[in-house]
This record gives sequence, structure tokens and C-alpha cells, in this order.
Amino acid sequence: MSKLIEPIGYQTLLDRNQTEQGIKKIKDFFQQNLSTELRLHRVTAPLFVMKGLGINDDLNGVERPVSFPIKDLGDAKAEVVHSLAKWKRLTLAEYDVKPGYGIYTDMNAIRADEELDNLHSLYVDQWDWEAVITREDRNLAFLEDVVRRIYAAILRTEYLTCETYPILKPFLPKEIHFVHSEDLLRMYPDLSPKEREDAICKKYGAVFVEGIGGKLSNGKKHDGRAPDYDDWSTVAENGKKGLNGDILIWYPVLGRSFELSSMGIRVDKESLLRQLEIEEKQDREKLYFHKQLLEDKLPLSIGGGIGQSRLCMVMLHKAHIGEIQASIWPEDMRMECARLGMPLI
Repeated sequence: MSKLIEPIGYQTLLDRNQTEQGIKKIKDFFQQNLSTELRLHRVTAPLFVMKGLGINDDLNGVERPVSFPIKDLGDAKAEVVHSLAKWKRLTLAEYDVKPGYGIYTDMNAIRADEELDNLHSLYVDQWDWEAVITREDRNLAFLEDVVRRIYAAILRTEYLTCETYPILKPFLPKEIHFVHSEDLLRMYPDLSPKEREDAICKKYGAVFVEGIGGKLSNGKKHDGRAPDYDDWSTVAENGKKGLNGDILIWYPVLGRSFELSSMGIRVDKESLLRQLEIEEKQDREKLYFHKQLLEDKLPLSIGGGIGQSRLCMVMLHKAHIGEIQASIWPEDMRMECARLGMPLI
């Protein structure tokens, strides 16, 4: 309850039926636009993977995956995915996808260690996407071009939603601003990473914060990243580290920054070894996924995840993600949200 944001004067602009219809329209429209922008085709994804293969996403490295024994496999354990960051790259190789093309899928996950609030739920749904790139594409300019194309799909979705429901008014800026996490630290040295994101998003409306995962000049990370999918330790052409980042917007309904996507150019063999050493995770080199990468059996790629419920929440001007998706919430949060005019599904 302490993390629940209570928006002043909040009133939902769409009833339950309009909201459900809007969710479907947004999801159908956005995924088609994303597919067209990035030349992706849809694939079917797993809900769980085998434990011990290094395929599951480790997120910040501290979250515990939900696991269970499989009777017909001698009680070998499977894990519900956190995301499909590594699985997608294996799939690109399996499908022999060529450079310039990729895949996307509906990812559903359970994150039992999530701290529940307006934006965070036990249930995570996102579009996970991954595309094959060339060695020449592994640069910041290419990354930023992909970000602009994703943001263009978001803007078109906002236009469609506001045309469908005229009571909703567009608020996203026409352009997305790029800033490196190190520059953000220099701009706001006395603020925490979250406060820096709030400040820069309030200023520009939509921002891509680059270089997330490595330590900054103050010896601290802007935010955590697993060492074995995004490349956050490569020195790019601008002298800064990292070929990854987050798409953030300023969300007026809650008066704060709002993350819609985490993405980046993925590790190659050299950056994988470097990041495993930095994080003292060299033992992962023996895992299935990592061995495939180190033996040059996986393509170079770029990829990320885009929150489905989060995008719908923003497009429909909702104050709590529980107004978009069905999940489990503390009873006192349900009661307080109902009192504030944001009843949870």
C-alpha cells in the first residue's frame, strides 16, 4: 500500500465494456504495426523452460523464478519464464531468420517477487521481439533508428485510440529524445535514478535512456541488467558505454515517468565474456544458451520487450495496471483503489 500512487481527482474515462474493447483494439493494431515496422513474423512461445539451461531471463539477477517438478521427466524442474530474451535468440537460429528480419511473440510470465503498485503486477504480459542484425549494425545509430520506429508505432496507436474514444486526448510528443544514463547523472547529480527519469521525462515527454547495466562515474548503476543478453559494456562511437536502453514517457495521469519497453543490441561473444567477468558470473559459460553463443551458433541480434498491459494502460488513460489485466492484489489495495475510482479487475 505504501507504494500506491493516489492520483488527485482521477476519474476513469471509459467504462468496463469500453475498456475491454479498447484493449483488444490496441493490442491488435499495435502488434501489426510493430511487425510491419521491424519486419517481424509471429511465433508461438513457451510459458516455461527447463531449469539449468540458462535460457530463462535473469532480469536483475535477484528475482526468483516460479518453478515446478515435471512428473514424466523424473521430477526435473521447469521454470515459468521471466521473459524470453534468450529463448528468442535460440529461435532465430532454429528458424534460420536472415538479417533485417525477426520474430515477435506474446510473452506471459509470473514474477512472484514483484513489489505490487500501480505499474507492477505478479502477471506480466508483453510483446517480446528479436531481429537478426549484421556486425555493421552493432552501433548506437542503428539502435536509435529502431527505437524511433517503435515509437512511431506507439504514436499511431495513440492516434487510433483517441479517434475511437474522443474523450481521450493525445499527450505524447511527436519525437522521442535520446539521453545516455551518464549524461543524465551529470544533469541531475543529486537525484536518484528514478528521480532523474522523472525529471527528463517531464522535460521531453518521451525519452530513450541509453547505457543501462554498467556502473556510472559515481560507481553505481542506473539500473540492473543481466550480463548475458543486452550489450551494456561496449563503448559506442560517442564514447559512452552501452548499446541498450529503456523507452520511457511522462505519464500525466500518475505524474511520473513510465517505462514502456526495455531493449537493446544483444551481446556478442566478446561482450558476453566481458560482462560475465564484470558480474562474476563466469560459471554461466557452461550453460546451454551461453555455449551456443560462444560457439558462434547464434546470430547477432537486437530485441526487447514492450508491455502489453502497460501500453493499454497509457492509451486508455488508466491509473492502475489492475484496471487492464486480471491479477492478484492485496485486499487493502483493492479497497483503496475502489475508493479512488480505479476498480481493479
